[in-house]
Amino acid sequence: MRKHVSLGLAALLAAAALTACGGSGGTATTSETTAAQTEAAETETAEAASSEESTEAAETPAELEKIVVGASPAPHAEILEAAKPILEEKGYELDIREYTDYVQPNNALEAGDLDANYFQHLPYLESFNEQFGTHLVSAAQIHYEPFAVYPGKTASLEELPDGATVAVPNDVTNEARALALLEAQGLLTLKEGAGLEATKNDIAENPKNLQITEIEAAQLPRILPDVDIAVINGNYAIDAGLKMSDALAVEDSESIGATTYPNVIAVREGDENTDKIKALVEAVTSDEVKSFMEETYQGAVVPLF
Repeated sequence: MRKHVSLGLAALLAAAALTACGGSGGTATTSETTAAQTEAAETETAEAASSEESTEAAETPAELEKIVVGASPAPHAEILEAAKPILEEKGYELDIREYTDYVQPNNALEAGDLDANYFQHLPYLESFNEQFGTHLVSAAQIHYEPFAVYPGKTASLEELPDGATVAVPNDVTNEARALALLEAQGLLTLKEGAGLEATKNDIAENPKNLQITEIEAAQLPRILPDVDIAVINGNYAIDAGLKMSDALAVEDSESIGATTYPNVIAVREGDENTDKIKALVEAVTSDEVKSFMEETYQGAVVPLF
């Protein structure tokens, strides 16, 4: 009897031991599986986050460096608009600030509110520096705009009456240029040596007794109906919708205007060779912008590059 009990107890203990070992092995396997699954999930989440960050980085463009340029509305601001996509490819955002006079954009540039301006020809820039003590220089010559004589109350130069009223710009360099154009038409003669600073006081001969009226350049198109003729700057003529085909006389390619009055990109002295100004000049003197000038203005804006 004892022998049978001992054998039964031994069998029971062996079974219990086997059960314990089996249970212990099963628990270890489940734990390892859970840990592996957790690690895989964490890896997958990290990879997804990394992929999302990479996608967002790819979709978000690099921040563009801003270039602030002052310009007259036409044609300068329009030309700058044509250069915008080219500058974006170079990593720059072009911010164009429009001005309707010849003084504020130079003052703003000198004060550091602009990186550059594009509205004026070189003689005016040099005269402005001398008059106001500014320190502005040309970074590049871009184009010239032929001056032209436009009809007001009188339809042709041949019909111009004695004592006719002729409006010209009132700033020194542009007045000289206007008077030179009138001289080229045989309407008056300037004193010898008057040159680029000629005013109506330098008229030596005036056979038609023309009444020369000096007007702020931007106002010339507006007062055209009140005078017989007016000599108007190219940019203000374009802005007013005047066409070269409407003009009674135009500066030719060999004139003082073509050779002496290039429109420039102006900057503060010392900034001519900065990366942003180099990029600006390269964009404005590109083939794409040259084509834009020629196709848009039909001779009213002549590229110099």
